Amino acid sequence: MDGAAREAKGGLECRVTVSEGASVTVEHEAAGGAAARAWWAWLLACVAAAWGRVAGFATEVWRIGADDPRKAVHGLKVGLSLALVSIFYYIRPLYDGVGGAAMSAIMTVVAVFEYTVGGSVYKSFNRAVATASAGVLALGVHWVADKTGEFEPYILTGSIFLLSAAATFSRFIPTVEALFDYGVTIFILTYSQLVAVSGYRVDELAALVQQRIFTVAIGIFMCLAVAIFVCPVWAGQELHLLTTLNMEELAAALDCVEDYFAEGPAAQPQARSDGYRCVLNSKDSEDEQANLAWWEPAHGRFGFRHPYGKYGKVGAAMRACACCVKALSTCASAEAPAPEHVKRLVRDACTRAGARCAQVLREASRSVATMTTSSRALSLAVADMNTAVHELQGDMRSLPSLVDDTMPVFTVASQLVELAARVEGVVDAVKELATLAC
Repeated sequence: MDGAAREAKGGLECRVTVSEGASVTVEHEAAGGAAARAWWAWLLACVAAAWGRVAGFATEVWRIGADDPRKAVHGLKVGLSLALVSIFYYIRPLYDGVGGAAMSAIMTVVAVFEYTVGGSVYKSFNRAVATASAGVLALGVHWVADKTGEFEPYILTGSIFLLSAAATFSRFIPTVEALFDYGVTIFILTYSQLVAVSGYRVDELAALVQQRIFTVAIGIFMCLAVAIFVCPVWAGQELHLLTTLNMEELAAALDCVEDYFAEGPAAQPQARSDGYRCVLNSKDSEDEQANLAWWEPAHGRFGFRHPYGKYGKVGAAMRACACCVKALSTCASAEAPAPEHVKRLVRDACTRAGARCAQVLREASRSVATMTTSSRALSLAVADMNTAVHELQGDMRSLPSLVDDTMPVFTVASQLVELAARVEGVVDAVKELATLAC
């Protein structure tokens, strides 16, 4: 074929030179082959990415369960409670006793079962009181409205408006918010349901209220029985443990003093001083656990009148120390450190004072953990701390005055003196807790 013909057809010519007698086979790859391979590669990449996410999620779940097996046990406890309540659906005599309202018992278990016993008791009590009071009040309002004849819809609707508004406003009262917030919510829900339904769909409101109270009582009984007798988690013990751990973390944070006065560029004061952060962020947890522990029955070494509120005072004293440790850590990790010859003037006194403060916090933590009164070891630790602080104040007088290089060291030393005073506040709070807890 000549060049003109090839150009007219728009074709291309390939020339292959082979030896004489050899055969040549030319294979044309299909256009869809590359697309198919690309599609399979994309599919495998998606499967690998999905498997990686599933594996990461499974690893996270395993880590949570391994760190605190009680969380896995909590899930089993909820499942056991629901399984026990569901028996009312499958045993005919029990089903006939509660009717189709057994679903209310299941909803009660789901709503009131909490991680701690105190949380379960708190929600159970609130739900029981709210359901009973809403039922009785609904019966009274329905009886009054029924006697008025044509004004019944207005009375029922007006009662829902007034009681719901008043109950919602009561949630802003501190006492109600702390103790009965969940109960107020259940009261509004139950009363609105009973009144709205009873006016037009239910003739026997008394039977409905009785049935609702009975099924709620069944759910509460199952929930509390499992929560208390099957691997219980007590809010009081959680609060007690949180307090002791915070003291240990605060004592460990004082290592920044030793790091600051250590010689050489490798010293990093900030590396070991972050323990104060958990103390500063623990107020919400302490308040929540203290409120829930108030609802718990006596257990172990925690009696009926155990002073859970005093743990908040200990926590407040520790947060005052944590603020001082934070300021101390900031000074110790300043970008413009003091010269070594200035640090040497108060190095021994500062490290000694920091170590004594940490020792007092550890002794106080040990006293709380063992639930003992002020021990001789704690008293000796406080005396040693006061002696070290007195020596530090004497060494601070030897620092040169009106010299900029002196200010960082003087600030650190002053923070240690202030810290010692706040540590004594922690000791006083611990002694008060020990005295009231007998």
